[in-house]
Amino acid sequence: MHKLNSKTPTGDIEKRWDKHLFDLSLIAPQNRAKYNIIVIGTGLAGASLCATLGESGYNVQSFCFNDSPRRAHSIAAQGGINASKNYQNDGDSTHRLFYDTMKGGDFRARESNVYRLAQLSGNIIDQAVSQGVPFAREYSGYLANRSFGGAQVSRTFYARGQTGQQLLLGAYSAMSKEVASGKVKHHSRSEMQEVIIVDGKARGVVVRDLVSGKISAHTADCVVMCTGGYSNAFYLSTNAKGCNTSATWRAHKKGAFFANPSFTQIHPTCIPPTGENQSKLTLMSESLRNDGRIWAPKRIEDCTKDPSEIAEKDRDYFLERIYPAFANLVPRDVASRAVKSICDEGRGIGTEINGEKLGVYLDFSSIIERIGEDKVRAKYGNLFDMYERISGENPYQLPMKIYPAPHYTMGGLWVDYNLMTTIDGLFAAGEANFSEHGANRLGASALMQGLADGYFIAPRTVANYLAKNKLEPVDLNHPNVIQAIDDTKERINRLMNAPEPKHSPDYYHKKVGRILWGACGMSREREALKSAIEEIKALQIDFWQNVKVTGVENDMNQTLERAGRVADFIELGHLMCRDALEREESCGCHARLEYLASDGEAKRDDENFSYVAAWEYSQEGTILNKEQLNFEFVKPSVRDYT
Repeated sequence: MHKLNSKTPTGDIEKRWDKHLFDLSLIAPQNRAKYNIIVIGTGLAGASLCATLGESGYNVQSFCFNDSPRRAHSIAAQGGINASKNYQNDGDSTHRLFYDTMKGGDFRARESNVYRLAQLSGNIIDQAVSQGVPFAREYSGYLANRSFGGAQVSRTFYARGQTGQQLLLGAYSAMSKEVASGKVKHHSRSEMQEVIIVDGKARGVVVRDLVSGKISAHTADCVVMCTGGYSNAFYLSTNAKGCNTSATWRAHKKGAFFANPSFTQIHPTCIPPTGENQSKLTLMSESLRNDGRIWAPKRIEDCTKDPSEIAEKDRDYFLERIYPAFANLVPRDVASRAVKSICDEGRGIGTEINGEKLGVYLDFSSIIERIGEDKVRAKYGNLFDMYERISGENPYQLPMKIYPAPHYTMGGLWVDYNLMTTIDGLFAAGEANFSEHGANRLGASALMQGLADGYFIAPRTVANYLAKNKLEPVDLNHPNVIQAIDDTKERINRLMNAPEPKHSPDYYHKKVGRILWGACGMSREREALKSAIEEIKALQIDFWQNVKVTGVENDMNQTLERAGRVADFIELGHLMCRDALEREESCGCHARLEYLASDGEAKRDDENFSYVAAWEYSQEGTILNKEQLNFEFVKPSVRDYT
C-alpha cells in the first residue's frame, strides 16, 4: 500500500494557509519567463489559473475540447457562489462556512483544505467584482445574498440564474488579456489523449486536434488538469454532452490515484425524464428552493390529478414536515433521498416510465401570492423561462415538476494540500480533484472551489514546485514522448477497427449509464454492486469487440471522440462500483441500503471508514490506498437537519 502524504500543515487552523504560503518557495518576476506550464481545461479553474499565471509572467499553453473557453461547462452553473462576507449580519463567519461544508460533506473531507476554501471565499468575490461580474445588488447598492441548502445564513452571491456564465466571462476576459499579450497560447478543439511522463514527472501531453484529427505532443515543466467531473458516466445527467472523464482517467492510468470515485452528487431539482430516448437532463437551480415549496400528493389516487385540483390539506410538503429547521433548504443528498422515497411509495407525479412516475412538485404559488409575479420574475425569470421552453408548462401558473439527477462529482484525482497528484508535476484543480467536498457538496460551493484553486492556490503551489525542481527541457523526440504518441495512435486504431463492429458508442454509453444508475446511483446495495461489476466487465469486452466507429481518424470524427470517452466511462464505472462496494457505510451521497437508519438517513462508520479511498491503477487490478482523515477542529456527528 502506497504511503499518502497530504502535506497538510499543522498548527492553528486559522493560520495554516498563511504559514504555508510563507513556507512555499518563490520565483522572482524576472525568472518566471523561463518556465512553461500546460493547463488542460478552461472552465472556471482553468481560465482563472491561465489568467493568473500569465499575468505573473509564466509561459502557459492551454487546451480545451470546446470551440472556445467560453463554452466550458462552468457556464451552466446557475444559482450562485458562497462566501463568508456576512453582509446580512446573520452570524456568518469563515468558521461557520468551514463547519457547514464539513458537515454537509458528512465529515469525509480534509479539515485544512476546507478551512482554506472558506478563508479564500471573500477574496473571490472581491476579485470577481473588480472584473465587473454583475452580481445582484440590493436597492442600496450593496451586493445581495440568498440562501442555499445546508446553511441557516444567507451567504450566496448570484447573478440571477446565470452566475457561472458571468463568473466564467470574468475569468475568460482576464485570460484573453494574457492570450493577447502572448503569455498564454490557447488551443481550442484539442482533446488530451495522454500525459507524458519523464523521470517520474509529468512533462507534457499528447492531444488530438478535433477538426483535423492531427496528433501532436506538447512539453512543459508541469501540467495542471482543470477538466471537470464525470457525471456523464450515468449517460443521463445535467452535464453538457461533451463533458467526460478522459483526461483524468488517462492520468489515472499513468499513476495518478483516483479518490472516492463513488462520491457522485445527485441534484434534487432537475426536470424529470420524459422518455426512453432522452440524451440529457436539465438542472433547475437550487436557488429556487428559497421560495419554492416541494410537495407531493398525500394519496396515490391524487397523483394523476391536475395539481390545481389537489386541495392544500391533501398535499404533503414532506421536506418541511421531516426537516423543519432547514425545510426545503436541506442539503442535496438529503433532499434527493427524500424525493426518491416519496416516488418509491408510489406518490410520484408526471410521465410514467417503466411503470414509475418520477417527479414531485416545486410550487411557487405562495411566494407569487405574497410578493407578486413581477418580483418573482425579477428573481427567477430566466429560470422560469428555461423551464417553460423545455416542459411547455408555465411555472407561474402550474408547479414545476422536478426529480433528482446526476449533477456533480465529489470524487476525482487525489491531490495533496498543494493540489498535486501522486505524479510529481501533475496538478489537478476544481472539480477534477477530490479535495473539498467530502461525500456531498453543498450548493454554490463548486464555483467557489474552482476559483479558489485557479486564482489563489494553484498559482502559488505550482510556482513552489517549479522553484524546487531542476527541470531540463524535454525534446519532442524524447523516447517517452514518442511512446505516448504511439500509445495514442494504437488506441485510436483499436477504436476504429473493432473485430465485429455492430453498435454505436452511444449504445454502450446508455448501457453503462443504466447499470450505474441502478446500482451506484441514489441507493447502493452489496449484491447489486457485485452484479454491476460483473455486468460492466462483460460490457467492456463487448465494447472492444463490437463498437462501430464510422469515418476516418485523420479528420473531424465525433463518433471517434465519443467512442474514446465511452471506453473511459466504462472503466471508471467499474471503479465507481468497486469503491461503493468497499465502503460498507452510508455517508452523504453514498447511501448503502444496509447502512441506513430507520428514518432513511445515512449511518456513518467513523471507526472503519473515516478515510479517503485513493485507488491506484494496476493492470492486475486497482489497489486501494487509504488516507486517514483526522479531525482536530470539528467533531464528526450525526447530521441533523430537523
